[in-house]
Order: sequence, then C-alpha cells, then structure tokens
Amino acid sequence: MKGLDQYRQEIDKIDEQILKLLNKRARVVLNIAKVKREGKVCFHAPLREKEIFSRLSRLNPGPFPKEALRAIFREIISSSLALEAPVRVSYLGPEATFSHQACLKQFGSAAQLVPMGSLREVFEEVERGRADYGVVPIENSTEGVVSHTLDLFVDSPAKITGEIIQNISHFLLSKTGKRQKIKKLYSHPQAIAQCGSWLEANLKGVEVVEVASTGKAAALSQKDPKAAAIASELAAPLYGLRVVEPHIEDQANNVTRFLVISMTDLGKTEDDKTSILFSVKDRVGALYHMLQPFSQHHINLSKIESRPSKKKPWEYIFYVDLEGHQEDQTVKNALKELEKECLFLKVLGSYPKGQVTGP
Repeated sequence: MKGLDQYRQEIDKIDEQILKLLNKRARVVLNIAKVKREGKVCFHAPLREKEIFSRLSRLNPGPFPKEALRAIFREIISSSLALEAPVRVSYLGPEATFSHQACLKQFGSAAQLVPMGSLREVFEEVERGRADYGVVPIENSTEGVVSHTLDLFVDSPAKITGEIIQNISHFLLSKTGKRQKIKKLYSHPQAIAQCGSWLEANLKGVEVVEVASTGKAAALSQKDPKAAAIASELAAPLYGLRVVEPHIEDQANNVTRFLVISMTDLGKTEDDKTSILFSVKDRVGALYHMLQPFSQHHINLSKIESRPSKKKPWEYIFYVDLEGHQEDQTVKNALKELEKECLFLKVLGSYPKGQVTGP
C-alpha cells in the first residue's frame, strides 16, 4: 500500500496534467474567438454550454459527483469566455443577495456581474444593451410569485432565455456571532416571512426591520454589533459577519426560481419550456376557452398566474409557462388558436428547463 507522500505526489502530477490541458483548452478558445469575431458571431452561446454540461454528465463514470463536475466546468467555461469577451450580467443587488448567487451559478465568477438598485433597472440595462443578460427572481416555493417581475414583462421587449432553480438557505448573521446580543434584525420581507416560525421561537421580541435586500441587511448589520441579518452564507465573509445560526428557513425545500433575460431568442434544445402573457376578452368562461387550445394539442401547462392589467378595472393579464418550444408545431398551433380569442398575446421566450441545484 502506498504511503501518504506517494499519494500526494500522484495528485501533484495529475494537477499538472489538468493545468496543461486547461491552457491547451484556452488556446483553442482564443482561436474560436478569432473565428467568431471575423464572422460577427455572438461570443456567448448558452445552448453550446448546455450541450457541454449534458455531455460531460453522461460521460462521467464517477466517483466524482456530477453536481461538482458542473460547478467546475461552469468556472472553466466562464473563464474561457472572459478570454473572448466577458459577459456582462445585471441583477438585483447588492452583492451576496440570492440573485447574486444565481448569477454566479449560471455565469461563473469570471462574468462581469453588475448589481442594480431595482428590478426595473435590471430590465433597463438589458434593453439598452449595457448588459448582455439580466437575472430576475420570478417565484419562491414558499412565498409565491414576484409580482413586480411579471408586471415589468408586460411592456419590456426583453426575452426570457433561461431559468435558474436554486435551493435557498437563510443564515442568521451578526458582527459578534452571539444570539443574546441581538436587539435588531434586518432582512428582505420574503426572507423574514420564510423564517417566521424560527424567529418567533428564537428571537421573540427582537425588532424586525424590512430592507430592500438580504445584502443590504448584511451591510447594515456590519455597522451595528447589536444588529443581525437574515442573509445568504455568502454574505458572511463579504461583510465581515459571523454565523449565529445556519439554515433557519422554516421549510427545508425552499426553492427560488430566477429568469435570465436578454434581447435575443434561443434555439431549441431537447427539453424546453415557453412563457407567455395574454389578456382575455370579458365574457363568461373566457379563461376556460383560452386554455382549450393547450388541452387539445396535449401541451402541459406548468404554471398560470394572473395580474391586474392596470389599464382597465377588472381586466387581467395571465402569465403561463408551458412545456415545449415556440417553434414546435403543436405549440405554434396552440398559440395561433389562442391569439384569435384573446385581446393581447405576448411570447416572452422559449428556453431550456432549469435543474434544481444547491446555493
């Protein structure tokens, strides 16, 4: 049996081989960048990335875990893309919010991640071409839909080109790391709601202050030794805070879905979904008639949400997620029939289905 030093020497040799291969890959990436530049082709190819992840996952015999494999190649691809042209991504800031974590998971740390002060600003950065992509929250498994995001889609020309489905875990953070010193608690309203039972049992009587984001909560707690924040684990080292208590969310399966927006449509993959908005004519059974085309063409609807149109009293706009790509013939036929019956129809985009992953 080999000794520890021998195994470490073996690891060193393997690491050297990995390093050589990474630089070999980087040189090929630079050649690809030259070809793309000459052909005026977009540098970022999300469908190609999905193909790489899927192929490597299929080829992986183990014991290296598939999820870790994806995280490593996410960073390899992100760093390689930075050699071609860094991807600029806007998100609801500040740093260490769950939107920030979603960006890191989707685009890697080599992307230029730009925090914005509001969801509207995230959309505007994309619409004006100052960001290649935007990342916005759309719904949480505990607290439901983010209505402001739906409202912004009504008038925005931005398209949905991806989704990120991520487990959310809340950490109680403070400067001292001691629960007994906490007199005030900062966090985003949704984070507070998702930890309501834990707070009632463990921090009863502590003043709770709602702020614009979990990142903002961490920043405020950094300045006050008697304050604490409900935020992500990522916020602790970034803001110089200590973990008072990890995983304080009431529901273990706490998942948030984020949407990736850009100004371009995506092509088809093997597993797509399409999001649409439509408003119905004011008549008896209107919504039933709107949904009939999907039933007739055997198209599964994974989500339907209503919002007031804000243009006419008692008029509603419906947001629907359906399985399939807008270029699929069955989806085309269903949307064509739907358009005949509704006042307004907008296809927000077709994109690959997201997979549930960790924070």
